[in-house]
Amino acid sequence: MRILFISHYFPPEVNAPASRTHEHCRRWAAEGNEVTVITGVPNHPAGVLFEGYRNDWIQEENVDGIRVIRTRMFLAANAGFTKRILNYVLFGLTATWASRRVRSPDLVVATTPQFFCGLAGAVVARLKRRPFILEVRDLWPKSIVELGQLEQGLILNLLEKLEQWLYSSAAGIVVNTRAFIDHIAASGYSREKIELIYNGIDPAQFRPQPASENLRDQYALGEGISVAYIGTLGLAHALECFIEAADLLKGRPEFSFLLIGDGAERPKLESLIQDRGLNNVRLLGLQPRPTMPAWIASIDILLVSLRDLPVFETVIPSKIFEFLAQEGKVIVAARGEIRRMTEEAGVAWGIDPENPEALAEAIQEIVAKPGEAERRAKAGRLWIEREFVRDMLALRMLKFMEKTLQSEQS
Repeated sequence: MRILFISHYFPPEVNAPASRTHEHCRRWAAEGNEVTVITGVPNHPAGVLFEGYRNDWIQEENVDGIRVIRTRMFLAANAGFTKRILNYVLFGLTATWASRRVRSPDLVVATTPQFFCGLAGAVVARLKRRPFILEVRDLWPKSIVELGQLEQGLILNLLEKLEQWLYSSAAGIVVNTRAFIDHIAASGYSREKIELIYNGIDPAQFRPQPASENLRDQYALGEGISVAYIGTLGLAHALECFIEAADLLKGRPEFSFLLIGDGAERPKLESLIQDRGLNNVRLLGLQPRPTMPAWIASIDILLVSLRDLPVFETVIPSKIFEFLAQEGKVIVAARGEIRRMTEEAGVAWGIDPENPEALAEAIQEIVAKPGEAERRAKAGRLWIEREFVRDMLALRMLKFMEKTLQSEQS
């Protein structure tokens, strides 16, 4: 099968959409499929071009048997609504234009976020008269409305109409949470054409391993208890709560708090740390993707955090699977599907989001109950290995694409 996949993100970018797309496409190529990815030049999240790349209109490379076509981007940090929209819209246009270099795919796949990437996929599929499969990993524009970045009005009405058109254009839709199925089906789309495929991990990469002495020495983690948030420092993650919890525990010198990543909220978080005079919180910046397993292994307590908004009750951050696969001790500060799943499996500490007192208490409870912490950590690894291995999930998605293609051809 000849698969054309359009994704706003791709390695060497290190966020979840980039990693998932790469790992899925790599497995499909290994199965004998011809896979082409159209993406932008790597610059997320700082809006700075990665070393070794030029911001040209078109450049190509081969990555693990995948043909990768990169397009010019409007380089913008993951901050500021207007600049990000320009970034998304330009990629939608350049991705559509770049698709002329792919002559005869059997089907077209596009992933959201971002929304305009999905629209590009729908347009390219129509231009090539091939079936279109939409991968929905975020509810857009619903999420930006709840984050307060867009109000009711003409623009929102237009985006909601485009959302409905996007769904209706798809021969099949892949989602990563059950809540997304209900949202899409409410638009009138057939549930039979929606496939639930969770995020997952590569067990060869994310597995229990000793802490990295190099990292612990380099970043002076010492013999204390490290608590870390790893990921995008964005509006969705309520990281003020993390800093407030650190403030509550500043009298406990054994605790150190780390923010590992970059994003729109970094300046705000830096100011908050400075204003409170906290010396137990450090921002370590964006770290290379290959170092993530070593970082996870070197942290004592890991945080998965989402804002206390209805839209985030539908979200399952992919980092939870990586943390648990390495027998991490994890606090889930969220409501909804991710909290329900982890509590039912007995693999993490679930607390209400945006509650620094509850976060501080959970941190202390993990330390006070080492036996229970180890039990949940081991249960987490077994749960992930049983349900959320990326190769298995990639093959499930491949079968769904094959079934959709056959249905469209019959």
